[in-house]
Amino acid sequence: MLAIEPKIPEMAPYVKARALSDMAYRQAQTTVPSQQIISMMNLNPEDYVAAPQALKLCQQANDELVDLVQTHPDQFVGAVAMLPLNNRAGVEAIMTEQVAKSAQLFGVQLFTRALGKSIADADFDYIFALANRLNFPIWLHPVFDDRKPDNNIVFSWEYELTLAMQQLVTNGIFQKYPNLKIIVHHAGAMASFFAGRINAIIPADQAADFRKFYVDTAILGNPTALKLTTEFFGVEHVLFGTDAPLGIAPVGATKQIIDAIMTMTDQPDMQQQILSSNPRTLLSL
Repeated sequence: MLAIEPKIPEMAPYVKARALSDMAYRQAQTTVPSQQIISMMNLNPEDYVAAPQALKLCQQANDELVDLVQTHPDQFVGAVAMLPLNNRAGVEAIMTEQVAKSAQLFGVQLFTRALGKSIADADFDYIFALANRLNFPIWLHPVFDDRKPDNNIVFSWEYELTLAMQQLVTNGIFQKYPNLKIIVHHAGAMASFFAGRINAIIPADQAADFRKFYVDTAILGNPTALKLTTEFFGVEHVLFGTDAPLGIAPVGATKQIIDAIMTMTDQPDMQQQILSSNPRTLLSL
């Protein structure tokens, strides 16, 4: 990717975090034992190259993720595959061959926008249909909307996640594909805080569909927000996630997020559900 676009570190400074590429450093700096399901960062080949090369890059990236999992089983339990969204045949090949037949790849990563369109656009419907049929989850990560001049890392991604969720619900994604599992990053973004507006403004069946998303706990702590998240989505839809090694230097906010979960509830069963049993159940670990 650096050969294709040398300015990537300037455009996205967080790619320079040492723990993204130095696994020995990552392990040495880790203070809380945990195993992660890892994904590539939001550098999407289809934004830089044509369809054939985008497919090749995604296949190589997915192979690299599998190799990391196999080489560092103490750190990683699995990974999430990249897709070249400008190459439909390539997307289908990765999902049906590379992911469905892998013991290390637990679904595919999508972003809130792709190729200038919302991920809820009808052009991407085939991905949700295939994930529903193959019975593995889609992991939804935010990206900036390039039409907006004031994007920022604190608030914009959470807005983009929330908007994509609403667009997917409005388009009836869970009605069309009732077995579909979508895991939304950053605790489902703004949804739980605006639960009252969701319940009062949108149709009741769509409000119910909002609660069908799975969400992680990667909001850098904040037990009050996690409590709202758990109440809105239901504890069975909340999965331990940290965004490590990003968020808090040098290797992420794992300790802060575990502390927040323990502060949010003193019920051992609920703590264990979020920290371990929910992801085990969802991913058949």
